[in-house]
Amino acid sequence: MQSTRTQVEKRASVRTAVAGVGGYAGGELARLLLSHPRLAGTQPLFLGRVADDAADGRVALEHLHPQLALGAGRRQPEVRAFDWDLVRAAGTEIVFLALPHETSREWAPEWLEHGVRVIDLSGAWRLRDAANRAVYKLHDADPARAERLQAEAVFGAPELHREAIAGARLVANPGCYSTSIILALAPLLRAGLVDVEHGIVCDAKSGVSGAGKAATAKTHFMYAADNLSAYAVFGHRHTGEMLEQLGLTTEQIQFTPHLLPVPRGILSTIYVRLAQRAEPEEIEACMRVFYATSPMVRVHATPHLPQIQHVVRTNYFDVGFELGKDGKRLVIVSCLDNLLKGAAGQAVQNMNTMCGWDEAEGLR
Repeated sequence: MQSTRTQVEKRASVRTAVAGVGGYAGGELARLLLSHPRLAGTQPLFLGRVADDAADGRVALEHLHPQLALGAGRRQPEVRAFDWDLVRAAGTEIVFLALPHETSREWAPEWLEHGVRVIDLSGAWRLRDAANRAVYKLHDADPARAERLQAEAVFGAPELHREAIAGARLVANPGCYSTSIILALAPLLRAGLVDVEHGIVCDAKSGVSGAGKAATAKTHFMYAADNLSAYAVFGHRHTGEMLEQLGLTTEQIQFTPHLLPVPRGILSTIYVRLAQRAEPEEIEACMRVFYATSPMVRVHATPHLPQIQHVVRTNYFDVGFELGKDGKRLVIVSCLDNLLKGAAGQAVQNMNTMCGWDEAEGLR
């Protein structure tokens, strides 16, 4: 845990852009940025592939995301086709890349070369270990440059790395599942309370929006409704983030994701054995002290456990637990909104940190 922040210049405002505004996370980013108090005088630049095919290279934002329509004849900023001249004219200082992994891996270096700080919502820059990164099947045109930037990239969990994020040029926004597991386990693992050799079991369930906007055979209504299914057992791409951020091996943690028939939200149930017998008060104190300076984390007093309905459409990460009567068997439950704390909201939280603002500004 980092309780202090590197001294960075506190900006009055910042000029932002979103590349890939058409998806679910892109839509949430647009909503958050348009209502952010620090950005009231600087409209974000929205870039999307959908505008490439438009006659004049622009599409109304509310055509992509009708929920953002203002009414009364007022219009939101348009989504524009990508053009570097447009980016320069807008004075862009921070860009959010809400793009496929391969595209973000290719584009991030170019944005950095143009002097724009990058917050990447894909998995392109999250993983330092090449073996963990292999799940994304990324190809680098310039491997040496990519490795230099990979070494520079900061994993964008402010609760764990806020000092590094404050001064970063390239922030890799964590995955939604990995956020739900990493933040739940980090306090106990860093305190040495967990018997990692006994093994950690993580059972996580996510709403269908976690799979993205493009429908697949397993995410359309006829498959997902009235159903619950496990997938990517022993092979989910977020597992590498858990290994790297928690300092675990594949033998010490088992992660199994499930598709939950709700639009959004994640609930993770995590089973651990403690190294020494403990009391509930010790576990709660460990979590509360660890997250004392983290405004987006809510620790529940045992035996109250988080629920998806209490975090959906918020940027909060909720965590609670119950301890067995033997004082060693611990069950942790965490919840978050996969599109907010698991994606767009956490990205804005990273922007706030990079600009020296309150982490929670524009997110409560």
